[in-house]
Amino acid sequence: MSAVTAARQKSSSERGAALLAAMITVALVATLAAAALWRQWRGVEVETSERARVQSSWILGGALDWGRLILAGDARESTVDHLGEPWAVPLEEARLSTFLAGGEASTETEREAFLSGQITDLQSRLNIMNLLISKDTGTDDGKQPIDRFRRLFELLGLPAGELDALQRNLINAQAAMQSTETQKSDDAPLMPQRFDQLLWLGLTPATLETLRPYVTLLPLLNNSPTPVNLNTASAQVIYAAVPGLDLAGAEKLVSSRSSAYFQDTQKALNIVQRSGSDALTSDWVSTTTNFFEIRGRLRLDDIALQEISVVRRIASPQRRTVLTLWRQRTALNTLVPGMGP
Repeated sequence: MSAVTAARQKSSSERGAALLAAMITVALVATLAAAALWRQWRGVEVETSERARVQSSWILGGALDWGRLILAGDARESTVDHLGEPWAVPLEEARLSTFLAGGEASTETEREAFLSGQITDLQSRLNIMNLLISKDTGTDDGKQPIDRFRRLFELLGLPAGELDALQRNLINAQAAMQSTETQKSDDAPLMPQRFDQLLWLGLTPATLETLRPYVTLLPLLNNSPTPVNLNTASAQVIYAAVPGLDLAGAEKLVSSRSSAYFQDTQKALNIVQRSGSDALTSDWVSTTTNFFEIRGRLRLDDIALQEISVVRRIASPQRRTVLTLWRQRTALNTLVPGMGP
């Protein structure tokens, strides 16, 4: 009996060992299969993301080229810029899915892609960099660069102290840029390159948002003030840019250009010139624009992107071109048509 019992126990132990080995083998195979599946899934996701990134970059680059082409063509047609020109017409959201499919027959390769865009005249706003221009008249005539901005700040109900701090810090930033390494001060702020970076110079977020429709940040050309385009600027901006002009006169100018755009600044100001009064200053206004913002918005599958580009148009008899000053791409939080602000 003992021999039989021992044999049975040995057989049972062998079966248990075999079962355990089988279970370990199955677990190992399942683990390896899961790891392989995960690597495959990750590879597909990486490839999909990279494909979306490349396509997005390509499409948004095309939107920028579209804007530059329109602006260059406009410069050949006329030297006057106004809101009735082709560049001022927004590109409504258009579906590009069929185009992106690249001619492939399978509907599985088609992707939901929509593009919209618009061009904005940046000289419809006051250029903050105008505060760096010194105007030594020796008189308090209200025509100093900071006086124009004071008019805007008062109209919008913004703190005058923030404007003083803005100009002071802007001058310090410029001085720091022009000084040598040994002369630079650790307290000098950096020169801003984007509108949102004006927070560095003493503006609060609330003030910055209030100023956004009326103020921009553009490089100065030949150390001269960047003029405001009377054909595209709002009444508030025109009021601030022209000393001696009241808000009612600025609103009259905006109303007058709706029937016929202005081809000459002085003729435009003559519309609101009061008899017997001093001639309105026209050194900060024009009817031509050199700086534009091109904004492209893309919806591709479940992502939404926006690219903002600032361009400078050079229109002269010798040269007609549109240079890109900077580009910034951001993700949008909304997927609905219109694509956010």
